[in-house]
Amino acid sequence: MQELPISSKLDPDVYGPPESALTKEVIERDLLEMSLEEAFEEKRLFILDHHDQILPFVNKMNSLPGIKTYASRTVFYLSNAGVLRPLAIELSLPPTSSSSAGSKRVFTHGQDATTQWMWKLAKAHVWPNDASIHQIVNHLLRTHVCTEPYIIAMHRQLSVMHPIYKLLYPHMRYTLAVNAFARKNLISGGGIIEASYSPGKYAMGLSSAAYKTMWRFDMDALPADLLQNPCMPSGVKLVIEDYPYASDGLLIWQAIKELAEAYVEHFYCEPNSVKSDLELQAWWDEILNIGHADKRNEPWWPKLHTNEDLSSILTTMIWTTSGQHAAINFGQYPFGGCPLNRPTFMRRLIPQEGEPDYEKFKLNPEEFFLSSLPTRYQASKVMATQESVSSHSPDEEYLGKPNSSGNHWTNDEDIQNLYSKFADQLEAIEKMINLRNKDIQLQNRCGAGVPPYELLHPTSGPGVTGRGIPKSVSA
Repeated sequence: MQELPISSKLDPDVYGPPESALTKEVIERDLLEMSLEEAFEEKRLFILDHHDQILPFVNKMNSLPGIKTYASRTVFYLSNAGVLRPLAIELSLPPTSSSSAGSKRVFTHGQDATTQWMWKLAKAHVWPNDASIHQIVNHLLRTHVCTEPYIIAMHRQLSVMHPIYKLLYPHMRYTLAVNAFARKNLISGGGIIEASYSPGKYAMGLSSAAYKTMWRFDMDALPADLLQNPCMPSGVKLVIEDYPYASDGLLIWQAIKELAEAYVEHFYCEPNSVKSDLELQAWWDEILNIGHADKRNEPWWPKLHTNEDLSSILTTMIWTTSGQHAAINFGQYPFGGCPLNRPTFMRRLIPQEGEPDYEKFKLNPEEFFLSSLPTRYQASKVMATQESVSSHSPDEEYLGKPNSSGNHWTNDEDIQNLYSKFADQLEAIEKMINLRNKDIQLQNRCGAGVPPYELLHPTSGPGVTGRGIPKSVSA
């Protein structure tokens, strides 16, 4: 966060006043001896903001049987130990008619038993927002659906003998089959996603809206995604130094980048050779003008004229289908398998004084809290699904390891040496991740009650391990 007040970009005539209820007074209340200005200056405040993505769907979601939700904003404070702690939560409901104003409720750490339980309920209501965006937008949309045009265009436009086809194929091998299975069993009408996440039958609408308003190819590059500014250099120091996903991910990203750059330089050694490669240009043209046709005129699409352009595009594609997907997918059961830890929807809104449910809540807040969570059957369905998609196959092919068909798809010694160097880099990264997970100074990945961060650990055994980077989307 860099300033207050926070404002929505949604139409105020439809969704009410844009100003957030998270005011200076609310935030400063829990800042202890630090002023809001000092917190901004020292980069101590962060926000998890799902408001504008979720609010347009809230009334639709709340009309579904057994679903009650809000659009959330959560403000966090970065402690001296480098650990984020929640300061305040805003839960919003949109107007239900032209004569209503909607509501914006703010919750902070409780001062008594009642407000402490209110704080627990508020935190529980943030999770369905986050779980839905994680599953439907960051997982399904970004790593599965938006990569399909790259793969289809690759098969249509590049010969199997083309060097870029050979480079990309292992990283795009299983995506279409996995997506076909998902369309039939997971994201189909009345399927598991609709039955298990708060958007319900509006899940694909949420995904489509996210594609329209926020998906950008250039932002799938890890450095740009972390910085939220593609023009900034990738070497900028992280504000949160102990940020496991970022610090491990940048190591993987750099290794992929170096491989892609060297590979491209080997095959495109003449001036203008990228621009004059007709197959390559046809591949990129199909991605922009057919695969992502509704975004074809966006200014952020990279050109494909130089070796640097090509290696940057390839790095982003390989990262998305390997490291990015692994970080998003294979921790679903380890982190979300317990419904108390990460409910995917809630069944009751938080009561207010004067409402019948408020007295029930005050009499037995624990019972009210548990009755707001998914039922045992609903939670079991989510757990089973997350366990399935978080599992590695016994014959999984991991980044930097030989293909199942052998590692002799080329007899070019220079390329074989490139892959050997890449494999050595990943082994070194694996050792570094293991050391980081034993460093007691890194409190976000080491310590009592803190699981080690292994989602970007390159290799894994079979089953649910919470680690391992397959070459291709495989779940």
